[in-house]
Amino acid sequence: MTLTLRQLLDAWGTPQGGSFDPDSLVGRVCTDSRQLQAGDFFVPLVGERFDGHHFLAQLPEHKVQSAVVSRSWTEPLPSGLLHWRVDDTLLAYQQLALLHRRALAKPLVAVTGSAGKTTTRELIRAVLAPLGAIQASEGNNNNDVGVPLTVLGASAADAALVIEMGMRGPGEIERLSRCTEPDLAVITNIGTAHIGRLGSREAIAAAKCEITAGLNPKGTVVIPAGDPLLESALAAVWSGRVLRVRLADDPEVESDLVGDVNGDQLLIDADRLPLQLEGRHNARNLLLAVAVADQLGVSRKALQAMQVTVPGGRNRRLQQGGLTLLDETYNASPEAVLAALELLAAQPGRRFAVLGTMLELGERSLELHQEVAARAVQLGLDGLVLVDGGAEGKAMAEVAAPLPHLQLVSHPEDAAAPLAAWLNSGDVLLLKASRGVALERLIPLLPLL
Repeated sequence: MTLTLRQLLDAWGTPQGGSFDPDSLVGRVCTDSRQLQAGDFFVPLVGERFDGHHFLAQLPEHKVQSAVVSRSWTEPLPSGLLHWRVDDTLLAYQQLALLHRRALAKPLVAVTGSAGKTTTRELIRAVLAPLGAIQASEGNNNNDVGVPLTVLGASAADAALVIEMGMRGPGEIERLSRCTEPDLAVITNIGTAHIGRLGSREAIAAAKCEITAGLNPKGTVVIPAGDPLLESALAAVWSGRVLRVRLADDPEVESDLVGDVNGDQLLIDADRLPLQLEGRHNARNLLLAVAVADQLGVSRKALQAMQVTVPGGRNRRLQQGGLTLLDETYNASPEAVLAALELLAAQPGRRFAVLGTMLELGERSLELHQEVAARAVQLGLDGLVLVDGGAEGKAMAEVAAPLPHLQLVSHPEDAAAPLAAWLNSGDVLLLKASRGVALERLIPLLPLL
């Protein structure tokens, strides 16, 4: 940690319970009592099914440095435990992250959007690698707990931070922005993911634009060009610099960076960059990342050697015998499924898909599932298995009836039988569904052709 206990005095006032040296460094911040080490600073978080305060009694045996404690916790504390009383320990955790971020004074890039957040995060991590070590979000650490965890894990040896910001409702991205104070903010798109929670695309756009709440006033927002909804929501909260990117064959609108897809390369001005991830949507995501790299002084020449790795279940191409498998099982929103179908349609040979339901779409769920099925028909897929035992699956099946092969099943494993009857060597198969469907369970059951 780069902080001293004196800085905590400024944030929370005088501590209780023990003596201390105000010039000593704050120990490693830890929220998990199972991982406590001597000298740690303990933050007991309160969740729906747990309360970290129950572990305060064990702190003497771990020889922690100090802790924060909720004012509402009335149980006795260990004798001699140096601690600060706060209204909200989660807020205190985020305040620690902000103090640490300020002390590091490293460039911080925040990323949000309805789809493509994680992929764009990894592309930004890759394009910034020439600067040195990059501290970036991992897994699902994109929420109120995961973001401060990532920030607190950064050190002076890191050249920059890349922070993914997710959202389950209004106000969350604002909190994350304020506890990280980004220098650059990237919004990948405005779609319909979580529309069941927020009610409209307008509300989603407003929530995503909360990323500007803590943005450096001299900072920059990077967005895809040509989305009036995003432009309107952004203009309502941000008057600073905006960089817009688009692909060359997108509608011609005001843009700062234009890229042209040429095979496995992205042409930007006179530069040729490798397209390591397939699909137009990922070419656009790469443009967003290049805009960030430009702002932080990374040369285009340095980007020609970049290496991108994305987590499992995203943009993964597998060969199972003669079958080409496009593994997109990690998660799904309507926009992400449509992009994956476009990628499938661009493949040679016969093309099949297994699609599961998309969650948290609220009253528009049936309509959005039907739009996906209609696009599968328009693209001329050779077959489709729908994994859902409810109304969404039936609605999709009705729309997809013109396809040559169609099957509705209740569980991922049930898709193996129709696929075994349909598939031949040389075929291409897409798997895409929301995380809760667990569509990856089908992969070991697919036929080796």
